[in-house]
Amino acid sequence: MKNNIRRFLFYFFITVLLVVWLFPLLFIVLTSIKSPDEFYTKQMLSLPSSIFWQNFYLAWTRANLQKYIANGLLVSIIKVPLGILVEALAAFALSRLDIDKNNRIFMFFLVGMMIPMQVTLVGINYAYSRLGLVNTYHGLIYVYIGFGIPFGILVLRGFFRTIPVELDESARIDGCSNFTLFWRILLPVAKPAVASLIILDSLSTWNEFLIASILMTNDNMRTIPAGLLNFFGEFGTDYSLLSAGVIISIIPVLLIYFLFQKYFVEGMSGAVKG
Repeated sequence: MKNNIRRFLFYFFITVLLVVWLFPLLFIVLTSIKSPDEFYTKQMLSLPSSIFWQNFYLAWTRANLQKYIANGLLVSIIKVPLGILVEALAAFALSRLDIDKNNRIFMFFLVGMMIPMQVTLVGINYAYSRLGLVNTYHGLIYVYIGFGIPFGILVLRGFFRTIPVELDESARIDGCSNFTLFWRILLPVAKPAVASLIILDSLSTWNEFLIASILMTNDNMRTIPAGLLNFFGEFGTDYSLLSAGVIISIIPVLLIYFLFQKYFVEGMSGAVKG
């Protein structure tokens, strides 16, 4: 009896969470396919009389959304693999090489996760202004990689530690160098952890707003979150158009998730075990 009550409460709680999560998504989807007139005259969650595809066309053309998405894709395509490579190299050194005081070095990296991004903004903005890195994609990528390194090392180091050391010994007997061991053996085995980082890193890079809005003052160079702020300011009362813009902006992240989601749970569980 107690087990049945617990099971009922568990599924009831999950159902409530699902409804709370799906309600705003459903509202945005339905609003994006309504005409402006239907949005104001029909109920919030009512279906439109006909799908108003023009919202997506106008969001793509009039709101400069295609430029913002192209900028975001450029930054993500460069930053995500480059950042994961740096994190994987550091995690390999900390987990498989005989480095003096490697646990202290690892803790030093973890301190970076405790530093709020907001605390660093004044220093970053001042340094970038002096170095001429404001309104540059590579300047933005440097910052993103720096903030992503602690978490990436945490995940990959944990996963590398679950791989038997005997694999290293067999590889070294066969004449493998450290880099060959990393690139040809350990990194392919750590594919679930890498896939998990691709999902999380792509999501955080794509959705990052604060740093991008400060370092990218040129509207033609802004990424999607900073660009959407201008979009909201210009079309603040056209909720159908705004919803269409939001739907378009989340499509790339959803594609990344569906491509790599089968590795996500395995990669994160391996990182926790390590």
